[in-house]
Formats: sequence, structure tokens, C-alpha cells
Amino acid sequence: MRIKRMDYDFSVCKVRDYSMVDLNSEFCFIGKTDEENSLVCLTDCAPENVIEREDGWKAFRIDGTLDFSLIGILSAISSLLAEIEIGIFAISTYNTDYILTKKEDYSRALETLCSAGYDVA
Repeated sequence: MRIKRMDYDFSVCKVRDYSMVDLNSEFCFIGKTDEENSLVCLTDCAPENVIEREDGWKAFRIDGTLDFSLIGILSAISSLLAEIEIGIFAISTYNTDYILTKKEDYSRALETLCSAGYDVA
């Protein structure tokens, strides 16, 4: 399986609403529940109406389109990283999964996945 690096800095945010979010940005992940409005975005694109924000995230994605019948992909990756005490923030889209780690853990996470047989590009 191929892992594709993403050379951007990301922020994980809680926002009042989505009125100031640039939905045309290259990467913008939103999640709304009855308790919060969440946003993962490029750090440079974080809106002004952020309530809480954590910067310092890097990301990689599983390259290609994943079939819904595939099982355990995210679990396998998160287990490998948990074994070396790297926490993740995972995002799933219709096509694939994105995994974010803190910037200081990013290189070690990719090295671990490469050692486990993943094709890291």
C-alpha cells in the first residue's frame, strides 16, 4: 500500500461557525455535531473565528481510492504508530484516509510505516 506525504502544516480547530472557512482551500475538513463545529485546515488558512486551535500537525494519506469493502487499513496504521507512542488524528473521506501526526513525530511515523512494508512517497 502506498502512503503519500503531504508537505503542508495543518491546524485542528474548533470554530463558532463555518462562515469564515475558505471551502475552496486545497484542504479543508469539517465535522459538525450537536456539540461542536470542527475544522482541519492548512495552518495558513485558519479562519479568524476560531474558538480553540492546535497547530503543528503534518499529514499523509493512503494513496488512491479505497474500496469500502477493505477492512483494517486505518487500524493497521494506527496500531503500528501506537506501538511507538505516536498519537494520530484520522480523517476519512469518500475516497481515502488521511492521518495526521504532530510535526515532531512525522518523520518517525513515516519511517515506521516504511519499515513495516508501506511504500512511502
